[in-house]
Amino acid sequence: MFNKKKLVTIHESKRLNVTTERPFMKKDNQLLVLTHLSQLLDYVSGIGGFIVPLILWLTKKDDIEGMDLHGKAILNFRISIFIYLILCVPLLLLLGLGLIGIIAIAVIAFIFPIVNAIKASNGEAPKYPFSIPFIK
Repeated sequence: MFNKKKLVTIHESKRLNVTTERPFMKKDNQLLVLTHLSQLLDYVSGIGGFIVPLILWLTKKDDIEGMDLHGKAILNFRISIFIYLILCVPLLLLLGLGLIGIIAIAVIAFIFPIVNAIKASNGEAPKYPFSIPFIK
């Protein structure tokens, strides 16, 4: 009477080689470029450079080809930049050297989203230096 479907657990799906990805993902390099450039919202709003890429990654990672890779790279870079800025604060208070670190981090946080936006428009993988891989 009822059509019973067997639920496949994660362990069974690995054993059975069942893929959970959607077979028809759209290729949208413009959205990938916009995701990279949205990091520059930090210079306008303060925290928008983290929130906007996070929302775009969470909502589009299953729909857009490459969004998962680019989104993880962006979020790892943003978290790493935040940690480096926190590490510069004691150096700023103690030695005054933190100012050099903050300026260097600001330059890196401005240049590399633009460089990776160009890479995304060409269909290349993102590469953020000094990025700690928190999200794998």
